[in-house]
Amino acid sequence: MKLVIIFGPQAVGKMTVGQELAKITDLKLFHNHMTIDLVSNYFSYGTPEGKRLVKLFRQVIFDSVSKSDLSGLIFTYVWAFNYQEDWDYIRDLCQLFESRGADTYFVELETDIYTRLERNKTPNRLSCKPTKRNLEFTERDILDSANKYRLNSNIGEITKESYLRIDNTFLPPENTAKMIKDTFKL
Repeated sequence: MKLVIIFGPQAVGKMTVGQELAKITDLKLFHNHMTIDLVSNYFSYGTPEGKRLVKLFRQVIFDSVSKSDLSGLIFTYVWAFNYQEDWDYIRDLCQLFESRGADTYFVELETDIYTRLERNKTPNRLSCKPTKRNLEFTERDILDSANKYRLNSNIGEITKESYLRIDNTFLPPENTAKMIKDTFKL
């Protein structure tokens, strides 16, 4: 069992790279909006009930997958490095999988905000993430988040041995996925 966590700011390409990685490995993709968009049909993700339900659904899925005979999971996440609760969440997720014999891998994607604002409008993103279709809102959210959160790690901050940082500004998602597969021998 393998758990690959792809993280980085909004619209950096996590889901798209995850889709490509799933195509060339036996890993299943669980991008973070699969639960956010499900719950948003009933409760906004920004509400306490919305956050509670997203966390609950994810936990049930993680628990089931970690006990399964699947090859593994690719999970995408926006990690706010200036919030201890996000560090704790990733630690707990890794501990769950590792306690059941899984190998865990970190992939950090980064690009400039201008590229992210352009990627925010791509057909793949908009078709897979219904809550991202209000472009005025999502562009404002990207800009506001850049001021409020630190969404990429500082150099040397992540000490995990199985860690790969990729500036994917000019890399097609297929090449980024191949780089991940080759580096970790997935």
